[in-house]
Amino acid sequence: MSLKRREFLGGTAALTTAALMPTIAKASDSILLGSILDTSGNFDAYGKPMDQAMKLALAEINAGGGLLGREVEVKAYDTQSDMALYSQYANQLTRQDKVDVVHGGILSASREAIRQTMRRSETLYFYNVQYEGGVCDRNIFVTGVTPTQQVEVLVPYAMQKSGPKVHILAADYNYGQITARWIQKFVEDNGGEVVATDFFPLDVSDFGSTITKIQQTAPDLVVAPLVGGAHLSFFRQWAAAGMKDKIALASTTMGVGNEHKVLTPEEGNGIMVAYNYSQELDTPENKAFKEKWEAAYGDTSAIHELAVSTYQGILLWAEGVKKAGTTDRMPVIEALETGVSITGPAGNIAIDPQTHHATLDVHIMEIEDQGMKVVETLNQVAPVDTQAVCNLQENPDDNTQYEIEI
Repeated sequence: MSLKRREFLGGTAALTTAALMPTIAKASDSILLGSILDTSGNFDAYGKPMDQAMKLALAEINAGGGLLGREVEVKAYDTQSDMALYSQYANQLTRQDKVDVVHGGILSASREAIRQTMRRSETLYFYNVQYEGGVCDRNIFVTGVTPTQQVEVLVPYAMQKSGPKVHILAADYNYGQITARWIQKFVEDNGGEVVATDFFPLDVSDFGSTITKIQQTAPDLVVAPLVGGAHLSFFRQWAAAGMKDKIALASTTMGVGNEHKVLTPEEGNGIMVAYNYSQELDTPENKAFKEKWEAAYGDTSAIHELAVSTYQGILLWAEGVKKAGTTDRMPVIEALETGVSITGPAGNIAIDPQTHHATLDVHIMEIEDQGMKVVETLNQVAPVDTQAVCNLQENPDDNTQYEIEI
Protein backbone atom coordinates (compact mmCIF):
# COMPACT_ATOMS: atom_id res chain seq x y z
CA MET A 1 0.00 0.00 0.00
CA SER A 2 0.99 3.62 -0.41
CA LEU A 3 -0.61 6.95 0.31
CA LYS A 4 0.83 10.42 -0.17
CA ARG A 5 -1.01 12.77 2.11
CA ARG A 6 0.18 14.88 4.96
CA GLU A 7 -3.11 16.71 4.84
CA PHE A 8 -5.39 13.78 5.62
CA LEU A 9 -5.86 14.05 9.34
CA GLY A 10 -4.07 17.25 10.15
CA GLY A 11 -2.09 15.36 12.75
CA THR A 12 -3.24 13.53 15.85
CA ALA A 13 -3.63 14.50 19.47
CA ALA A 14 -0.42 14.54 21.49
CA LEU A 15 0.11 11.98 24.19
CA THR A 16 -1.50 13.41 27.30
CA THR A 17 -0.21 11.05 29.96
CA ALA A 18 2.60 8.64 30.62
CA ALA A 19 0.22 5.80 29.77
CA LEU A 20 2.51 4.39 27.12
CA MET A 21 5.58 4.18 29.31
CA PRO A 22 6.56 0.74 30.61
CA THR A 23 4.96 -0.09 33.94
CA ILE A 24 7.49 -2.67 35.10
CA ALA A 25 11.08 -2.01 35.99
CA LYS A 26 13.55 -2.10 33.13
CA ALA A 27 15.85 -5.08 33.12
CA SER A 28 18.96 -6.02 31.23
CA ASP A 29 17.11 -8.99 29.73
CA SER A 30 14.25 -6.97 28.26
CA ILE A 31 12.59 -8.33 25.15
CA LEU A 32 13.32 -6.00 22.21
CA LEU A 33 10.71 -5.26 19.55
CA GLY A 34 11.95 -3.41 16.48
CA SER A 35 9.73 -1.01 14.55
CA ILE A 36 10.39 0.56 11.14
CA LEU A 37 7.66 2.90 9.93
CA ASP A 38 7.12 6.12 8.00
CA THR A 39 6.22 8.38 10.92
CA SER A 40 7.19 11.45 8.91
CA GLY A 41 7.25 12.23 5.22
CA ASN A 42 4.74 11.41 2.50
CA PHE A 43 3.28 8.32 4.20
CA ASP A 44 3.09 9.57 7.78
CA ALA A 45 -0.72 9.52 7.79
CA TYR A 46 -0.37 5.74 7.67
CA GLY A 47 2.73 5.45 9.82
CA LYS A 48 1.90 7.73 12.77
CA PRO A 49 -1.26 5.85 13.81
CA MET A 50 0.56 2.54 13.29
CA ASP A 51 3.30 3.77 15.64
CA GLN A 52 0.68 4.85 18.18
CA ALA A 53 -1.02 1.45 17.96
CA MET A 54 2.31 -0.30 18.50
CA LYS A 55 2.96 1.74 21.64
CA LEU A 56 -0.55 1.09 22.92
CA ALA A 57 -0.17 -2.67 22.47
CA LEU A 58 3.20 -2.70 24.25
CA ALA A 59 1.82 -0.59 27.10
CA GLU A 60 -0.93 -3.16 27.61
CA ILE A 61 1.54 -6.05 27.52
CA ASN A 62 3.86 -4.38 30.03
CA ALA A 63 0.98 -3.36 32.28
CA GLY A 64 0.15 -7.04 32.52
CA GLY A 65 3.65 -7.93 33.65
CA GLY A 66 5.36 -8.09 30.27
CA LEU A 67 6.05 -11.34 28.43
CA LEU A 68 7.50 -14.30 30.29
CA GLY A 69 8.05 -11.92 33.20
CA ARG A 70 10.17 -9.59 31.07
CA GLU A 71 9.52 -6.05 29.91
CA VAL A 72 9.07 -5.47 26.18
CA GLU A 73 11.04 -2.46 24.98
CA VAL A 74 10.84 -0.92 21.53
CA LYS A 75 13.57 0.19 19.20
CA ALA A 76 11.71 2.39 16.72
CA TYR A 77 13.08 4.05 13.59
CA ASP A 78 11.40 6.61 11.35
CA THR A 79 12.24 6.13 7.68
CA GLN A 80 10.92 9.60 6.81
CA SER A 81 9.19 7.91 3.86
CA ASP A 82 12.62 7.28 2.31
CA MET A 83 12.83 3.72 0.98
CA ALA A 84 16.62 3.60 1.31
CA LEU A 85 16.34 4.07 5.07
CA TYR A 86 14.35 0.83 5.38
CA SER A 87 17.43 -1.19 4.46
CA GLN A 88 19.65 0.90 6.72
CA TYR A 89 17.39 0.53 9.75
CA ALA A 90 16.76 -3.16 9.09
CA ASN A 91 20.50 -3.74 9.38
CA GLN A 92 20.64 -1.55 12.49
CA LEU A 93 17.87 -3.54 14.18
CA THR A 94 19.26 -6.96 13.33
CA ARG A 95 23.02 -6.45 13.59
CA GLN A 96 23.42 -3.85 16.34
CA ASP A 97 20.17 -3.67 18.30
CA LYS A 98 19.69 -7.45 18.00
CA VAL A 99 15.93 -7.24 18.42
CA ASP A 100 13.75 -10.31 18.97
CA VAL A 101 11.12 -9.36 16.38
CA VAL A 102 10.46 -6.59 13.85
CA HIS A 103 7.05 -5.12 13.05
CA GLY A 104 7.21 -2.69 10.17
CA GLY A 105 6.87 -1.65 6.57
CA ILE A 106 3.98 0.05 4.80
CA LEU A 107 4.53 -0.04 1.05
CA SER A 108 5.14 -3.41 -0.55
CA ALA A 109 8.49 -2.00 -1.67
CA SER A 110 9.40 -1.30 1.94
CA ARG A 111 8.50 -4.85 2.93
CA GLU A 112 10.67 -6.32 0.19
CA ALA A 113 13.51 -3.94 1.07
CA ILE A 114 13.81 -5.51 4.52
CA ARG A 115 12.32 -9.01 4.28
CA GLN A 116 15.50 -10.73 3.11
CA THR A 117 17.55 -8.97 5.79
CA MET A 118 15.19 -10.36 8.42
CA ARG A 119 15.38 -13.82 6.91
CA ARG A 120 19.19 -13.88 6.67
CA SER A 121 19.59 -12.61 10.22
CA GLU A 122 16.93 -15.04 11.49
CA THR A 123 14.88 -12.18 12.94
CA LEU A 124 11.13 -12.80 13.04
CA TYR A 125 9.16 -10.30 10.94
CA PHE A 126 5.53 -9.12 11.03
CA TYR A 127 4.02 -7.10 8.17
CA ASN A 128 0.75 -5.62 9.41
CA VAL A 129 -0.58 -4.08 6.20
CA GLN A 130 -3.15 -4.66 3.47
CA TYR A 131 -1.27 -5.72 0.35
CA GLU A 132 -1.49 -7.60 -2.97
CA GLY A 133 -0.87 -11.12 -1.61
CA GLY A 134 1.52 -13.87 -2.65
CA VAL A 135 4.39 -13.57 -0.16
CA CYS A 136 5.48 -17.07 0.90
CA ASP A 137 8.21 -17.01 3.54
CA ARG A 138 8.23 -18.90 6.84
CA ASN A 139 9.98 -15.98 8.56
CA ILE A 140 7.14 -13.50 7.94
CA PHE A 141 3.60 -13.19 9.29
CA VAL A 142 1.06 -10.93 7.56
CA THR A 143 -1.96 -9.57 9.45
CA GLY A 144 -3.54 -7.29 6.81
CA VAL A 145 -6.20 -8.24 4.28
CA THR A 146 -5.30 -9.60 0.85
CA PRO A 147 -7.25 -8.95 -2.39
CA THR A 148 -9.59 -11.93 -2.26
CA GLN A 149 -10.47 -11.22 1.36
CA GLN A 150 -11.82 -7.86 0.18
CA VAL A 151 -12.74 -8.25 -3.46
CA GLU A 152 -14.51 -11.59 -3.26
CA VAL A 153 -17.03 -10.10 -0.81
CA LEU A 154 -17.15 -6.49 -2.03
CA VAL A 155 -17.75 -7.10 -5.75
CA PRO A 156 -20.92 -9.25 -5.49
CA TYR A 157 -22.38 -6.90 -2.88
CA ALA A 158 -21.71 -3.83 -5.02
CA MET A 159 -22.97 -5.51 -8.20
CA GLN A 160 -26.16 -6.60 -6.47
CA LYS A 161 -26.81 -2.98 -5.48
CA SER A 162 -25.93 -1.52 -8.89
CA GLY A 163 -25.74 -3.87 -11.89
CA PRO A 164 -23.47 -6.14 -13.96
CA LYS A 165 -21.40 -3.65 -15.98
CA VAL A 166 -18.20 -2.57 -14.20
CA HIS A 167 -15.48 -0.03 -15.02
CA ILE A 168 -12.19 -0.44 -13.07
CA LEU A 169 -9.87 2.44 -12.16
CA ALA A 170 -6.61 1.33 -10.53
CA ALA A 171 -3.25 2.60 -9.38
CA ASP A 172 -0.51 1.69 -11.87
CA TYR A 173 1.78 -0.46 -9.74
CA ASN A 174 1.71 -4.01 -8.43
CA TYR A 175 -1.08 -3.55 -5.88
CA GLY A 176 -3.42 -1.84 -8.35
CA GLN A 177 -2.59 -4.12 -11.26
CA ILE A 178 -3.06 -7.34 -9.28
CA THR A 179 -6.19 -6.10 -7.54
CA ALA A 180 -7.70 -5.09 -10.89
CA ARG A 181 -7.27 -8.66 -12.12
CA TRP A 182 -9.02 -10.01 -9.01
CA ILE A 183 -11.85 -7.53 -9.53
CA GLN A 184 -12.28 -8.73 -13.13
CA LYS A 185 -12.32 -12.37 -11.99
CA PHE A 186 -15.02 -11.81 -9.39
CA VAL A 187 -17.09 -9.58 -11.68
CA GLU A 188 -17.13 -12.39 -14.25
CA ASP A 189 -17.69 -15.08 -11.60
CA ASN A 190 -20.82 -13.19 -10.57
CA GLY A 191 -22.20 -12.90 -14.09
CA GLY A 192 -20.95 -9.40 -14.82
CA GLU A 193 -18.80 -7.72 -17.46
CA VAL A 194 -15.80 -5.39 -17.13
CA VAL A 195 -16.37 -2.74 -19.78
CA ALA A 196 -12.98 -1.01 -19.29
CA THR A 197 -9.92 -0.98 -17.03
CA ASP A 198 -7.74 2.11 -16.67
CA PHE A 199 -4.46 2.47 -14.74
CA PHE A 200 -3.03 5.69 -13.33
CA PRO A 201 0.44 6.63 -12.07
CA LEU A 202 0.41 7.70 -8.43
CA ASP A 203 0.97 11.38 -9.30
CA VAL A 204 -2.09 11.70 -11.58
CA SER A 205 -4.66 14.10 -10.15
CA ASP A 206 -6.71 15.23 -13.16
CA PHE A 207 -9.48 12.74 -13.91
CA GLY A 208 -11.62 14.90 -16.19
CA SER A 209 -11.01 12.81 -19.32
CA THR A 210 -11.50 9.61 -17.31
CA ILE A 211 -14.89 10.75 -16.10
CA THR A 212 -15.84 11.54 -19.69
CA LYS A 213 -14.75 8.04 -20.73
CA ILE A 214 -16.84 6.50 -17.93
CA GLN A 215 -19.86 8.42 -19.15
CA GLN A 216 -19.28 6.81 -22.55
CA THR A 217 -18.77 3.24 -21.29
CA ALA A 218 -21.91 3.71 -19.15
CA PRO A 219 -21.19 1.13 -16.44
CA ASP A 220 -23.49 0.33 -13.54
CA LEU A 221 -20.56 0.38 -11.14
CA VAL A 222 -17.06 1.86 -10.87
CA VAL A 223 -14.58 -0.07 -8.69
CA ALA A 224 -11.57 2.03 -7.79
CA PRO A 225 -8.40 0.60 -6.20
CA LEU A 226 -6.83 4.05 -6.44
CA VAL A 227 -4.02 4.98 -4.07
CA GLY A 228 -2.65 8.19 -2.61
CA GLY A 229 -3.33 11.84 -2.17
CA ALA A 230 -3.32 12.62 -5.90
CA HIS A 231 -5.82 9.83 -6.62
CA LEU A 232 -8.12 11.17 -3.92
CA SER A 233 -8.90 13.90 -6.47
CA PHE A 234 -10.93 11.40 -8.48
CA PHE A 235 -13.55 11.05 -5.77
CA ARG A 236 -13.92 14.82 -5.48
CA GLN A 237 -14.07 15.35 -9.24
CA TRP A 238 -16.54 12.48 -9.59
CA ALA A 239 -18.92 14.14 -7.14
CA ALA A 240 -18.35 17.60 -8.66
CA ALA A 241 -19.29 16.22 -12.08
CA GLY A 242 -22.63 15.10 -10.68
CA MET A 243 -21.80 11.42 -11.20
CA LYS A 244 -21.98 10.14 -7.63
CA ASP A 245 -25.74 9.70 -7.68
CA LYS A 246 -25.79 8.30 -11.24
CA ILE A 247 -23.24 5.47 -11.13
CA ALA A 248 -22.39 3.45 -8.02
CA LEU A 249 -18.85 3.56 -6.65
CA ALA A 250 -16.84 0.99 -4.68
CA SER A 251 -13.19 0.97 -3.62
CA THR A 252 -10.64 -1.38 -2.06
CA THR A 253 -8.57 1.52 -0.70
CA MET A 254 -10.87 4.40 0.21
CA GLY A 255 -10.82 4.76 4.01
CA VAL A 256 -7.94 2.40 4.79
CA GLY A 257 -5.94 5.45 5.89
CA ASN A 258 -8.95 7.58 6.90
CA GLU A 259 -9.26 9.18 3.46
CA HIS A 260 -13.04 9.20 3.88
CA LYS A 261 -12.62 11.77 6.65
CA VAL A 262 -11.09 14.20 4.17
CA LEU A 263 -14.01 13.98 1.74
CA THR A 264 -17.16 15.88 2.58
CA PRO A 265 -20.29 13.80 3.17
CA GLU A 266 -21.55 14.97 -0.22
CA GLU A 267 -18.39 13.58 -1.85
CA GLY A 268 -18.07 10.37 0.11
CA ASN A 269 -21.49 9.13 1.13
CA GLY A 270 -22.46 5.82 -0.46
CA ILE A 271 -19.01 4.61 -1.51
CA MET A 272 -18.87 0.86 -0.80
CA VAL A 273 -15.79 -0.70 0.84
CA ALA A 274 -14.76 -3.90 2.65
CA TYR A 275 -12.15 -4.05 5.39
CA ASN A 276 -11.26 -5.85 8.58
CA TYR A 277 -11.99 -2.79 10.73
CA SER A 278 -14.30 0.16 11.16
CA GLN A 279 -14.52 2.50 14.12
CA GLU A 280 -18.26 1.92 13.93
CA LEU A 281 -17.99 -1.78 14.87
CA ASP A 282 -20.33 -2.27 17.81
CA THR A 283 -18.44 -4.81 19.88
CA PRO A 284 -17.10 -4.81 23.45
CA GLU A 285 -13.56 -5.27 22.13
CA ASN A 286 -13.75 -2.26 19.82
CA LYS A 287 -15.32 -0.11 22.52
CA ALA A 288 -12.58 -1.04 24.97
CA PHE A 289 -9.89 -0.42 22.35
CA LYS A 290 -11.20 3.05 21.53
CA GLU A 291 -11.42 3.92 25.23
CA LYS A 292 -7.77 2.91 25.73
CA TRP A 293 -6.75 4.89 22.67
CA GLU A 294 -8.62 7.98 23.82
CA ALA A 295 -7.10 7.75 27.30
CA ALA A 296 -3.63 7.62 25.76
CA TYR A 297 -3.95 10.08 22.88
CA GLY A 298 -6.88 12.36 23.63
CA ASP A 299 -9.21 11.29 20.83
CA THR A 300 -9.80 8.42 18.41
CA SER A 301 -9.76 10.32 15.12
CA ALA A 302 -6.48 8.79 13.91
CA ILE A 303 -7.50 5.13 14.24
CA HIS A 304 -7.57 3.35 10.89
CA GLU A 305 -7.31 -0.12 9.36
CA LEU A 306 -3.52 -0.27 9.37
CA ALA A 307 -3.27 0.93 12.97
CA VAL A 308 -5.61 -1.84 14.09
CA SER A 309 -3.70 -4.42 12.02
CA THR A 310 -0.52 -3.32 13.80
CA TYR A 311 -2.14 -3.55 17.24
CA GLN A 312 -3.52 -7.01 16.48
CA GLY A 313 -0.25 -8.15 14.93
CA ILE A 314 1.68 -7.34 18.09
CA LEU A 315 -0.87 -9.13 20.25
CA LEU A 316 -0.65 -12.20 17.97
CA TRP A 317 3.15 -12.19 18.29
CA ALA A 318 2.79 -11.91 22.08
CA GLU A 319 0.47 -14.93 22.10
CA GLY A 320 3.06 -16.86 20.10
CA VAL A 321 5.76 -15.97 22.64
CA LYS A 322 3.54 -17.05 25.53
CA LYS A 323 2.71 -20.34 23.84
CA ALA A 324 6.35 -21.00 22.99
CA GLY A 325 7.61 -20.01 26.44
CA THR A 326 10.51 -18.22 24.79
CA THR A 327 11.27 -15.40 22.36
CA ASP A 328 13.54 -17.64 20.29
CA ARG A 329 12.54 -17.38 16.65
CA MET A 330 11.82 -20.97 15.62
CA PRO A 331 9.82 -21.94 18.73
CA VAL A 332 7.70 -18.79 18.28
CA ILE A 333 7.15 -19.57 14.59
CA GLU A 334 6.14 -23.13 15.46
CA ALA A 335 3.78 -21.86 18.16
CA LEU A 336 2.14 -19.40 15.76
CA GLU A 337 1.78 -22.18 13.20
CA THR A 338 -0.60 -24.00 15.55
CA GLY A 339 -3.20 -21.40 14.51
CA VAL A 340 -2.78 -18.90 17.33
CA SER A 341 -5.67 -16.43 17.47
CA ILE A 342 -6.82 -13.39 19.41
CA THR A 343 -10.04 -11.40 19.57
CA GLY A 344 -9.17 -7.79 18.83
CA PRO A 345 -10.96 -4.56 17.91
CA ALA A 346 -11.82 -6.00 14.47
CA GLY A 347 -12.98 -9.41 15.71
CA ASN A 348 -11.25 -12.78 15.79
CA ILE A 349 -7.97 -13.00 13.89
CA ALA A 350 -6.04 -16.25 13.51
CA ILE A 351 -2.79 -17.28 11.85
CA ASP A 352 -3.26 -19.54 8.83
CA PRO A 353 -0.49 -22.15 9.26
CA GLN A 354 -0.22 -22.79 5.53
CA THR A 355 0.59 -19.21 4.52
CA HIS A 356 1.37 -17.27 7.73
CA HIS A 357 -1.33 -14.83 6.67
CA ALA A 358 -4.40 -13.97 8.72
CA THR A 359 -7.85 -15.50 8.67
CA LEU A 360 -10.11 -12.68 9.78
CA ASP A 361 -13.54 -11.08 9.70
CA VAL A 362 -14.35 -8.86 6.73
CA HIS A 363 -16.94 -6.12 7.11
CA ILE A 364 -18.80 -4.76 4.08
CA MET A 365 -19.38 -1.07 4.72
CA GLU A 366 -20.75 2.08 3.18
CA ILE A 367 -19.28 5.50 3.82
CA GLU A 368 -21.78 7.67 5.64
CA ASP A 369 -21.09 11.15 7.05
CA GLN A 370 -17.30 10.52 7.15
CA GLY A 371 -17.77 7.20 8.95
CA MET A 372 -17.91 3.61 7.68
CA LYS A 373 -21.27 2.03 8.45
CA VAL A 374 -21.12 -1.76 8.69
CA VAL A 375 -23.85 -3.40 6.60
CA GLU A 376 -22.68 -7.02 6.61
CA THR A 377 -19.98 -9.09 8.31
CA LEU A 378 -18.39 -12.23 6.88
CA ASN A 379 -16.72 -14.23 9.60
CA GLN A 380 -13.26 -15.76 9.32
CA VAL A 381 -12.42 -15.19 5.66
CA ALA A 382 -9.29 -17.11 4.65
CA PRO A 383 -6.46 -15.71 2.46
CA VAL A 384 -7.40 -17.97 -0.45
CA ASP A 385 -5.32 -16.04 -2.99
CA THR A 386 -2.07 -16.75 -1.19
CA GLN A 387 -3.21 -20.25 -0.25
CA ALA A 388 -3.33 -20.99 -3.99
CA VAL A 389 0.44 -20.55 -4.31
CA CYS A 390 1.91 -20.96 -0.85
CA ASN A 391 2.11 -23.99 1.42
CA LEU A 392 4.74 -23.52 4.09
CA GLN A 393 3.78 -26.78 5.74
CA GLU A 394 4.83 -28.69 2.64
CA ASN A 395 7.60 -26.27 1.54
CA PRO A 396 8.97 -24.58 4.68
CA ASP A 397 12.05 -23.26 2.85
CA ASP A 398 10.02 -21.32 0.27
CA ASN A 399 11.11 -17.70 -0.10
CA THR A 400 9.05 -16.20 -2.91
CA GLN A 401 6.58 -13.45 -3.63
CA TYR A 402 4.37 -15.20 -6.15
CA GLU A 403 2.45 -13.37 -8.84
CA ILE A 404 -0.77 -15.28 -8.46
CA GLU A 405 -2.31 -16.58 -11.67
CA ILE A 406 -5.87 -15.33 -11.98
